[in-house]
Amino acid sequence: MNKSELIESLSEKINISHREAAAITNTIIDSMAKALTRGENIEIRGFGSFVIKDYNSYEGRNPKSGKKIKVKPKKLPFFKVGKDLRERVNKGK
Repeated sequence: MNKSELIESLSEKINISHREAAAITNTIIDSMAKALTRGENIEIRGFGSFVIKDYNSYEGRNPKSGKKIKVKPKKLPFFKVGKDLRERVNKGK
């Protein structure tokens, strides 16, 4: 499912216009992105949680030249699936 399909599904399920469903979806996604940018965790019970993981710098290699390069430290969002969602996926529901 992509964002457009999510908007369409929301529009049909709660019988609202496509424009309203898009506004709701965009608001949720923007709010989540802002929270992660601030370093906050997001937990949606039954679905999963989003956390920011810190990665230290390390020495890597340029795949084209094979030269060693220093990779800067970085922060990346990480999703951990919740128990309910994991069970639903494993049961195929």
